[in-house]
Amino acid sequence: QVQLVESGGGLVQAGGSLRLSCAASGRTFSRYHMGWFRQAPGKEREFVTSITWNGKTTNYADSVKGRFTISRVYDRNTVYLQMNSLKPEDTAVYYCAADGNLLRTVKTTVSDYAYWGQGTQVTVSS
Repeated sequence: QVQLVESGGGLVQAGGSLRLSCAASGRTFSRYHMGWFRQAPGKEREFVTSITWNGKTTNYADSVKGRFTISRVYDRNTVYLQMNSLKPEDTAVYYCAADGNLLRTVKTTVSDYAYWGQGTQVTVSS
């Protein structure tokens, strides 16, 4: 089992940047695929990006490609989401997710992940 705690959200102007962090508990961080999702008011939770257990494969939603970057630092048990060129439509609660099923490397749906953080609010003003 793994516990996830997000941080780094806040209010930023359009065109600005933020870096979100997701700290994972436990000593088996390297045995989880990790992902970021977001949920805007009145909308379903949607996939943003993911990274495999070994960091070799990443996936991005089309809406964030070229602007967002996911990375992981093993000795910190942390996954990062660097968000650049932010737009008002990026406003949402951002959630970190983890899953220990390593057989599949592409995980882009909510049901692909067993563990979730509490979320961190990102607000982009126009």
